Amino acid sequence: MLPIDANIYDLEPMTDSSAGYKRFFAELKRRRVYRVMAVYGIVGFLLLQIMDLVVPALLLPEWTYRFLALILLLGFPIALVLAWAFEMTPEGVRRTADAGPGELGAIIAAPAAKRWTSGLLGLVGISALVFGAWYAGQRSSPTPDADSTMGAVEGSIAVLPFVNVSDDASNEYFSDGISEELLNLLARMPDLRVAARTSSFSFKDQNLEIPEIADRLNVAHVLEGSVRKAGNQVRITAQLIRADDGFPLWSERWDRRLDDIFAIQDEIAAAVAKQLQVTLLGAVPTVYETDPEAYALFLQARHLLRTGGSVNDAAEPLLNAALEIDPEYVPALLALARVYNRRSFSEGVHYETLTRDVVNRALALDPENGYAHGWLGWIAIFYDGDLETGARETERGLALDPTHLDLLHGSQQVARIFGQFDAATALGRYEVSRDPVCERCYLLLGTSYLVAGNLDEAENAFLTAETLTSGGADSDGSVASVLGLIDLLRGDPVAAISDFETIPRESPRAFLADALVSHTLGRKAEFDAAVAGLSSRDDSSRWLAPVYAWSGATDDAFQALEANRLAAYRSYFLPPAQDPLYESLRADPRWLPYLESIGRSPEELAAIDFEVRLPQ
Repeated sequence: MLPIDANIYDLEPMTDSSAGYKRFFAELKRRRVYRVMAVYGIVGFLLLQIMDLVVPALLLPEWTYRFLALILLLGFPIALVLAWAFEMTPEGVRRTADAGPGELGAIIAAPAAKRWTSGLLGLVGISALVFGAWYAGQRSSPTPDADSTMGAVEGSIAVLPFVNVSDDASNEYFSDGISEELLNLLARMPDLRVAARTSSFSFKDQNLEIPEIADRLNVAHVLEGSVRKAGNQVRITAQLIRADDGFPLWSERWDRRLDDIFAIQDEIAAAVAKQLQVTLLGAVPTVYETDPEAYALFLQARHLLRTGGSVNDAAEPLLNAALEIDPEYVPALLALARVYNRRSFSEGVHYETLTRDVVNRALALDPENGYAHGWLGWIAIFYDGDLETGARETERGLALDPTHLDLLHGSQQVARIFGQFDAATALGRYEVSRDPVCERCYLLLGTSYLVAGNLDEAENAFLTAETLTSGGADSDGSVASVLGLIDLLRGDPVAAISDFETIPRESPRAFLADALVSHTLGRKAEFDAAVAGLSSRDDSSRWLAPVYAWSGATDDAFQALEANRLAAYRSYFLPPAQDPLYESLRADPRWLPYLESIGRSPEELAAIDFEVRLPQ
């Protein structure tokens, strides 16, 4: 006699829903569906683990792993359907036969331990497959740090300054230049996040371990190496290091003539892209090639330019010498534009003309050079007052070269001119994420926060910049003067005095600071003395205009602003339309005509469609 349970569950037709469920699960076991679930899930999980090792070893693209996980997940229900419908027999594959009399009842009536073993194995298989697929997603799609645009993901790298191992210590400019050229080359790869030069080179001559440097720069890989130059011979070594464990992923050495230096850099960039599995939309970017002697002169000039504005006179003849050898060397032309632009601040229109000429020469040679288009935008806005052309060229420059930090610097300033303060601060935050120890980046970000009225964030950015200055010293007092201004805007002149004390007394900024604080505290004699100190300068209107505006002498302020316009003086810090010191003038009926006279009226700005987009 059959057990009661078995007899009940073999009755037809079925009326008890729970009995129907038991019959269904018994059918799954009879058709060996549970077994297929277990085997498929466990084998799929093992395949994913094997691919975890094979993908990097064979330099396969990262999507290979995700593709396998997707195929396994899509194949799982198909395998179950096939297991239900077909069975393997000695005669081959055939449709699964119907259950014989009492066959399902026997399965249901079996002891629970035996009845549920297959189901549990099937559940283990499903769990293993799902976990493997989840791991594939986590492994292949890391989430960047929420506070940083550049998280330490697989496609991030810092290029450290290559060590100069030449017998001649003066060849350091050459090893540094090679490192920077490689950095710029890698930064042109859209899917690779490269820490900027300022940050990478800040660790030069510091005895720090690679993981610590990578952690500070928020990158997953580091490229380092050495350069030995002797006459026309050069030896370069390079190795790519995984930051989390210091394990070298790739290394190579080249012994070549100096003529091959460009091919070596291209090979290194291609090798890095291959090792990091960077997805390239086209060919690997390559460096500008030139005569080796011109290249050495260019690297030497750029090395000097990195040390500050006082070396302009030394860098200019080196760049001109390089261009005498190769008049079509675009990087040298654009470096010369930097020199001429710097000199235009103190030496006037002649150097503006020279800047314009070399930029146009560079564009004639390389019409798609984003940095050169960025220069055209700068020239149009700050030399010609042509905001429309400036906006178009700035947008085009960023579209062509979206991660170029000098372009981002200029774009942030242009965004402020158009009153797009949110866009300006977003650009600034992106810059400091790419270049976390860049003093200039924090100064620009702080300025953007200041004009947006965010005094706390502005103060934090300027304090950070102050800690990043050489030796921690604010040599010209520019940072201290802005920190004092922030305190004045908060209504705290005592704190402002403390900030202003570090400004060098021979600087006009010191007289400006004294005038602002003295007026705020009602100290007329000290205010008059500070104004007299500024009045003795040839460019007195440049400094007196904000003092008069702050003190409420509106007639004098407008006279000084007009004098500035006629003399083409640049502002002491910010353009008047952005400077909070001019707040008292903005309700005056003369304010709008003044803005119209300099081409910065709200209507003129609103009529120009300018949009900046953060790099992806």
